[in-house]
Amino acid sequence: MEYLTALAKEMFLVPVTLLPIINPLSIASIFVSSVGTKHGLARMLARQIGMNVAWVIIASMLVGTYVLTIFGISLAVVRFGGGLLVAASAWRMLAARSDAAPTAHETEAAGIADDQLMQRSFYPLTFPLTTGPGVISACITLGAHGESMNPLHFLSGAIVAVGGALMVAVVIYLILRNSIVVVTRLGPAGAVVMQQLVAFVLLCIGIQLVWSGWQDLNG
Repeated sequence: MEYLTALAKEMFLVPVTLLPIINPLSIASIFVSSVGTKHGLARMLARQIGMNVAWVIIASMLVGTYVLTIFGISLAVVRFGGGLLVAASAWRMLAARSDAAPTAHETEAAGIADDQLMQRSFYPLTFPLTTGPGVISACITLGAHGESMNPLHFLSGAIVAVGGALMVAVVIYLILRNSIVVVTRLGPAGAVVMQQLVAFVLLCIGIQLVWSGWQDLNG
């Protein structure tokens, strides 16, 4: 029972850590500017992005530490560098001017074909927009326990990675699927306020990662 409880805590730590970094509400405004008012296209594209995000998270958590070992990069350096990336991204969000985003009808007037938009589901909508370097470095940090050669440890890491990735993917799918309604109800002012709040939380997470990496390097 204690093992299952610890496993559940690690699994829930994945969405708690990654969702503020991903910031799906800020992505929603960009998503809406791409799909316009096409609810069917929004559902299909949101589902594809959710699946892509899940695979990126799983691969980063399970394989990331082995890649670091091959290149001789320590986890402390990943924490420090990833924290700098996350903090820099948050600072840009805080300092960005709140220029008005194109409306859905203006986006539809741009004439991007549906199949062309679906082809962009991985690049740039999944990477780097949704799962950028900061998210990947956080995934590697979360999956650090998976580098053990013990089969039980690797199985535990796989369960945590898959379960956590699926929770993140479901949240992103639900938000993006309903993004047209969400963005419309928030309005321009509400979207800016929400983005600034999330950006501040993201800045704190980045500073915490930098501090943890610095302590590990000097420990």
